Amino acid sequence: MTTTSFVSSDEIRTRFSQALSAMYQAEVPQYGTLLELADQVNQETLAANPTLAERLESDSELDRLDVERHGAIRVGTAEELAMLRRLFAVMGMQPVGYYDLSEAGVPVHATAFRPVDEAALKRNPFRIFTSLLRLELIESAELRERASAILAERDIFTPGARELIALYEEQGGLSDTQADRFVEEALETFRWHHDATVDHKTYQALLEEHRLIADVVCFRGPHINHLTPRTLNIDEVQRRMPDVGMNPKAVIEGPPRRNCPILLRQTSFKALEEQVHFDGEHQGTHTARFGEIEQRGAALTAKGRALYDRLLATARKQTAGLDNRAHQQRLSEIFAEFPDSEEQLRREGLAFFDYRLTDKGREEGAECDEDEELETLIAQGLVSARPITYEDFLPVSAAGIFQSNLGGAVTKPTPAMPTGRPSRQRWVLL
Repeated sequence: MTTTSFVSSDEIRTRFSQALSAMYQAEVPQYGTLLELADQVNQETLAANPTLAERLESDSELDRLDVERHGAIRVGTAEELAMLRRLFAVMGMQPVGYYDLSEAGVPVHATAFRPVDEAALKRNPFRIFTSLLRLELIESAELRERASAILAERDIFTPGARELIALYEEQGGLSDTQADRFVEEALETFRWHHDATVDHKTYQALLEEHRLIADVVCFRGPHINHLTPRTLNIDEVQRRMPDVGMNPKAVIEGPPRRNCPILLRQTSFKALEEQVHFDGEHQGTHTARFGEIEQRGAALTAKGRALYDRLLATARKQTAGLDNRAHQQRLSEIFAEFPDSEEQLRREGLAFFDYRLTDKGREEGAECDEDEELETLIAQGLVSARPITYEDFLPVSAAGIFQSNLGGAVTKPTPAMPTGRPSRQRWVLL
């Protein structure tokens, strides 16, 4: 088979993300309502701000707005994570970043699988935030060994998925028919199952250790626990959620509302209580899956991120227990120190920008060698400077979303992992 007959990884990723969205809408109907709300708010925002609409159009951002999603799953073993790396590679998604959520009391560390080059991101920037359970943080040795044994007995991938992944690696791609089969088989890894793999007593013991541990260990696979559309006005989405039957989390995670959005803001509707059949005919419920929405802004440089982290640390001490309105108000006051114009962000080296010749610049053959000259060319309209969209995640915000959908406060503190690079022993399989 020639390479010209292979379906591109971008196309496979698009097919998979569409199929996953359809499946999740069928499993969690409120997710469909959230998509409708996001689209309505986005259309109203664009209509009210023609300059924003024109910029998104010229930067090819409008095309990706409606397809943009990120999902999240949680796996139990390094072997599962390694196989997921191979599965996501079929879709042109690579592991990017490292997140230690144990520092916030969540017993996992994580990476995110996503496309990395500009063309692929514009085509479909689908991401999966993928957490790996840290079994060593289970205090009871007996329970830890039981959880490990349960995970060792399961296979979260279908034989068909394994076969097609190996075929992709062997021949360097998949045909159209094989790509469709791959999507169908891969989808099964992310499907929700009402039947637990353990009895209720084991489930309860793991639940008391930590709700997330029970969610990872007690089921046949890492069911998708949320899918997240992108909005241009997350404050308006948060305000309207109750009007369409959703119970939003208490506060929006991330930076405050700004004229120039930065990094990532997130909120969600609360996790659903779902019926579960436990081994031994016991009937019960499990709470894990929820609906999230996000608003993305500019990626920050190391200098900008240091300022953000410092201000956020101050804000966390002063906003605990506040409702969303008071929380956002105090957050805005603290973040007044963070420049809020594109020119300031650029001149102070706080955010990443993409510099390109304008039509006028191309006509005049503009060239640039020095930063000072670049600013002159921008002022003359020969060069455009656009903030680069942040494509990744924020550990504190991710932990806040997790905790609010796992029953609020964590049940037990967990020790923080040493800072620096993740250990080779655990992450070599990536």
